[in-house]
Amino acid sequence: MALLAACNGQGDPAAQTNSAPAASAPTPPSAPAVPVGGPKRLVLAFGDSLYAGYGLARGQSLPDALQTRLRAAGIDATFINAGVSGDTTAGGRRRLAYTLDRLERRPDLVLLGLGGNDVLRQVPPAETRANLEAMLAELDRRRIPVVMTGMLAPPNLGPDFAGRFNAIFPDLARQHDAPLDPFILQGVIGNRALMLPDGVHPNPQGVERIADRLAPLVARRLAALPRDDQ
Repeated sequence: MALLAACNGQGDPAAQTNSAPAASAPTPPSAPAVPVGGPKRLVLAFGDSLYAGYGLARGQSLPDALQTRLRAAGIDATFINAGVSGDTTAGGRRRLAYTLDRLERRPDLVLLGLGGNDVLRQVPPAETRANLEAMLAELDRRRIPVVMTGMLAPPNLGPDFAGRFNAIFPDLARQHDAPLDPFILQGVIGNRALMLPDGVHPNPQGVERIADRLAPLVARRLAALPRDDQ
């Protein structure tokens, strides 16, 4: 179950320090001083501890790393970190509309990454699917494009649970025309050099490895948007 604990930060002071509270508007990370061009893009990173930056210093979260890469590539993107450690898809469903309504303007893109804590708590996959479907429907209604980061269930939960859970992300990504990174911890989980001492959360080097894989996916999605889309 170590894989699943990667998203669970409830009750951990470090997790609470690095997560954005659902009751207040998230704060954009500091922008790196690099030349950028093209239209200004606003990206909302909406997820759990893997977005919030569990156990990391300010400026070391995944949204920070993605913003740095895109700006270095000349994409004028600002990421708002709306990751909350310990959040489930049910929690995300409850706070999504509130979070969107609190932003100064509609984001150009939402990076959506929830589901790991559902596995940890063995929430029925049908409920996880319904919650993610509701969030994607809300984003569709607001005409906000999405990039999804997925999670996988460990084999010890049994083939039935794993099969039903693992199908959720590719199914919904296909239905909602959302680019998908199938497993956010791919290439990081199990590598001690890329993990915090707890063995389940990425350290700064692990976050950089994940960002290396995700940045081109996000960049391609932003590039496909109309230049005057605000």
